[in-house]
Amino acid sequence: MEAVMSGKGLGTGGQAIGLRLARREERALEEAYATYAPMVLAYARRYVGRDEAEDVVQRTFLDVWRHAGRYDPSQRFTGWLFTIAHHRAVDTLRRRRHHTIDLDSLRELEGEDGRDTVSRFADAADVRAAVAQLPDHERVVVEMAYFRELSQREIAEQLGVPLGTVKARASRGTRRLGALMRASATPERER
Repeated sequence: MEAVMSGKGLGTGGQAIGLRLARREERALEEAYATYAPMVLAYARRYVGRDEAEDVVQRTFLDVWRHAGRYDPSQRFTGWLFTIAHHRAVDTLRRRRHHTIDLDSLRELEGEDGRDTVSRFADAADVRAAVAQLPDHERVVVEMAYFRELSQREIAEQLGVPLGTVKARASRGTRRLGALMRASATPERER
């Protein structure tokens, strides 16, 4: 019970941050911003462009703080966060003085409210948060393989370790990553 109340042991940390925000812990807002602001910024840039994206990020995290009590810990924190970001991006588009909204700005929104795009960004945020929890030696190999698209041989050369070591770290890292992702998909909660 203590682990649940403190927010520890809840998958990739998103749910834990959400619970701490709901308890109005300022440090949780700082952690949420440090962890997710770069991804929210990338998401916002796709819709409102570089100039207005920073404002969308600021308004998103302001709303996260203002409405933290509305966070439902049975849902993914990143889904909730990116839904707020989506609403702030749409608000920004609506405020533009143009009488029409550039369709290219909205082309990637697949659902009426952009849930498909929000879901993809939430998934990416969850994966990056889970990767960050891997032990350093496994995290580096996984990042080089999946984010930099290097072969295991290239990774071994860059790290100066035997190919077998890279293979073992990649295997353990991806298994551990899968476990972290499964744990975040079904957060343990006590009522």
